[in-house]
Order: sequence, then structure tokens, then C-alpha cells
Amino acid sequence: MFNIPCILFAGGKSSRMGQDKSLLPFGNFSTLTEFQYNRLTKFFTQVAISTKTADKFDFTAPFILDPEKVAYAPTAGFVSAFRELKSDRIMVLSVDTPFVDEVVFKALLDADNDNLDAVIARTLTGSHPLCGIYHRSLSEEFERMLSEGDHRLGKLLSLSKTVFVEFSNESLFANLNHPHEYQEALSHFYAPNR
Repeated sequence: MFNIPCILFAGGKSSRMGQDKSLLPFGNFSTLTEFQYNRLTKFFTQVAISTKTADKFDFTAPFILDPEKVAYAPTAGFVSAFRELKSDRIMVLSVDTPFVDEVVFKALLDADNDNLDAVIARTLTGSHPLCGIYHRSLSEEFERMLSEGDHRLGKLLSLSKTVFVEFSNESLFANLNHPHEYQEALSHFYAPNR
């Protein structure tokens, strides 16, 4: 078990999906969020769900709510997580990446040290800011970004002490943004060799 809080980001707008993807059925669970929460609790000693409202979910879990009256943006989730948790660092994962596995988390943790601000997964297609470790050293910057409506995680990471960990298996980071990607993930999940 990894002794770092894992925050599952499930408060996005889901505009490209056309419906709230955090509520789509997945695996043997009624929602993708519950599927993700259930599997992450097997890897991490503490898992919480970052969201705008907990009312939309029909299962029990620790929820960290976004500050009120803010736009749909991961910045809000980071601000709330660092306000609520005492930990100096957190692992984050977007709800729509159901194939990121224990090997990825271990590689990110192995690359981390106290002198860094962030450790982020990267593949040939680019970096994955919502799959990585963030340190409390960035909390003031997240507060500033949220107050100014600046939600550019890539820019923040480029200006911070960030290590990018390279992964060759692109399929682990499959992102369910569009309906066809969700359908592909379902068929992949139910494939006999998985």
C-alpha cells in the first residue's frame, strides 16, 4: 500500500462527452467514479474524491468539495485538497483514466523527492498533469491561480521543479473524453485477456 493520499478528480464539466462521465457505468459498478475509488483503495492507504458536489454519487467515500462559485477546473480541486489534508504531497488521478495501474504509481513515487514540486507521467503524446504527485510547495500558487482564473497546469509545471517520468505504454493513459473513447474502454475492459 502506498502511504500517500490519492485524490481522484471527478469534478470536471465533461463537455466533450455530452454527459457527466464521472457517472457513466464502468466495470461492475454503477459509476466510473465508484469503479476508480474501489480499485484505488487497494493501492493507497487514503483515497478521496475531488468534486463540486457529493450529492450526485450513490456510494459512501471521503469527498473533498471544490470551493464555492468557481469554474470547472482542476485548480479548484488542488486548492481544496491542500486546504483539507495535512499531507505535504498528494497523488492525483483523473476519473477518466481507468487503466493507470500500480506500476505507474510506483514509478512516480520512486522518482519523487523532497526537493521537487511535482512528478508527472509523460508518454509520447505528451504529459499527463492529472496523473502525478504534487507537493504542498505549490499550494500558494494554486490559490493564486484559482483567484485569477488561471487554470494552466502545464505552465505551472514548466515553471516549477517538476520531474517527468516517461512511460511507453500509451494505452495505460487512455482518456475517456468522447463517447467513442468510453465505448472502446468498455470493450477493452471486458476483453477476455484483460
